[in-house]
Amino acid sequence: MNEPVLIIGAGIAGLALARALHHADVPYAIYERRTEAADAGLAINLPGNAITALHRLGLGDAIAGAGFPVLRREYRTQRGRLLFGIDETAFWGPDATPHCVRRADLHAMLRDGLPDENLHLDLGVTAVRQDETGVEVDLSDGSTARGALVVGADGVRSTVRRATFGEQGVRAAVLSAASYRFMAPNPGVDCWAAWIGDRGTYLLLPVSPDEVYGFASATGGGPAAPDLGWLAETFTGFPEPVGQTLKAVLADPSRLYHSPIEEIRIPRWTHGRAVLIGDAAHATAPVWAQGAALALEDAEVLAGLLVGGGDAAAAAARFEQVRRPRVTHVQTQTDRFSKTAGLPGWVRALTAPLAGPAGYRAAYGPLREWSTTS
Repeated sequence: MNEPVLIIGAGIAGLALARALHHADVPYAIYERRTEAADAGLAINLPGNAITALHRLGLGDAIAGAGFPVLRREYRTQRGRLLFGIDETAFWGPDATPHCVRRADLHAMLRDGLPDENLHLDLGVTAVRQDETGVEVDLSDGSTARGALVVGADGVRSTVRRATFGEQGVRAAVLSAASYRFMAPNPGVDCWAAWIGDRGTYLLLPVSPDEVYGFASATGGGPAAPDLGWLAETFTGFPEPVGQTLKAVLADPSRLYHSPIEEIRIPRWTHGRAVLIGDAAHATAPVWAQGAALALEDAEVLAGLLVGGGDAAAAAARFEQVRRPRVTHVQTQTDRFSKTAGLPGWVRALTAPLAGPAGYRAAYGPLREWSTTS
């Protein structure tokens, strides 16, 4: 492949693809309209398949030494009663133990070793054109770039997706229309811990012994209003350690990051020499923490198909064939859990001890193994 792969977006998907292409000596260039990630001060939960993908990208030692290993997962009622727990290390195996890390640290891992001249920050894409021999993008500074393939790794509001497929596919998540995310002092949490109430779900996940990452959303498709009153009204009365972290973020709202939870469901990810990966192709609600995981997998699969200098359009089409069944599985399991979370509390309390572990195995079991070619 003589012309470069044009990667639009320098988030997790884009950096992972760049890393995989760099190590395979495939030419590439990244274009990112921001100078830094909008939510890099927050953390991210990386389940076992994300850890496996990082190993395959040569970052096994880096992720092992970062963040906090998530050895156990617990689901509780809004009164604090344990519904069920999962031994995550036993499920995934010691080499794929989930981790919670700061997004900034993950970005730094993925970027480490990439040539600066291939990364163009503060330079967005305004238009995409393609022909039989290549693809051309217009850039926000008035210049153009030409390559063999354009990859939309530019998130839910993807410019490449709009330019290629039009305005389609964006929908509010079944779980909740929006969420709050935050960092807070660790009140003693040592595992993935969620409290599910009639109106909202509150998740805490340790990033270190001193700090937790938090996620608060509505349930059953309800709104998480962008005001502190909604947080206080929805979660006041939940047990500790929810109360401690809630008090901390309400006292310092600068800790809070409020945003809609939007999903992408579109029938095609490829068109000729344009292909979508990561959230641009298939953003899902963070029920199973698969946003980063699927993005990392996408990157390795696409890079593998591009190695060898074959036809870029054929590689893109093959990429969608390989990845579509796995993504559909995650979307189906996400919708299933999101609907269950919206059931009355007494129904969840009655069914969760058996249905919860079964649902966890159904969602994650097929994700423990995956192929880059089939």
